[in-house]
Amino acid sequence: MRDIVIIGHKAKTNGDFSLNDLPGSAGRMDILCRCVSSALFLSFGMRRDVNIHMLLLGDPDPGKIIRFEGLHLRYLNPDERSSGSLIQKALQKDASEQDVRSTPGVWIRRGDLKFLLSKFEGRTLFYLREDGEDIRELASEIRDPIFILGDHTGVTEEEEAQLLEAGAKIISVGPISLHSNHCITLIHNELDRAEAKRGELPGSQL
Repeated sequence: MRDIVIIGHKAKTNGDFSLNDLPGSAGRMDILCRCVSSALFLSFGMRRDVNIHMLLLGDPDPGKIIRFEGLHLRYLNPDERSSGSLIQKALQKDASEQDVRSTPGVWIRRGDLKFLLSKFEGRTLFYLREDGEDIRELASEIRDPIFILGDHTGVTEEEEAQLLEAGAKIISVGPISLHSNHCITLIHNELDRAEAKRGELPGSQL
């Protein structure tokens, strides 16, 4: 299993936004939508062994977590509007301290970064930063990982402190800053290549 966490500092936390204006009315929700597509889609299928967790911290009700589960996901197409629509439907639910299902494979709940990290206890956390250890040197050893990325604003000092306190390893996909969705594509590529060498590459499903 691969889990990917995206921190959306500006992403709107209710469903009151236009699918025709995800960058503006939804607080750069377009970034998260692109991350969803990069995390889950293959050329002719979907990665069923991937979950993506979006921590939404924008107005008007910050502290919501939306989870897309690749194994159970339905009604998702690769375009931003499709993932934006599923996020919007989830935000229209009454989020609580328990998981609430919105559509097949999409869940919402209240929570912050500390809570989210606690759910991954016992697994290895990887925090992406340009000066981290090269993922190519580690890919052959990575099993059951959780990757944490920021949005276009990066990760705050407080969030970074929480990640390091939780034992996250700092890794890099390259020496320069890239878009989060591009980082996800590179992560998958490195792990796919490593799994193929080990004869462990899982099949995809439509």
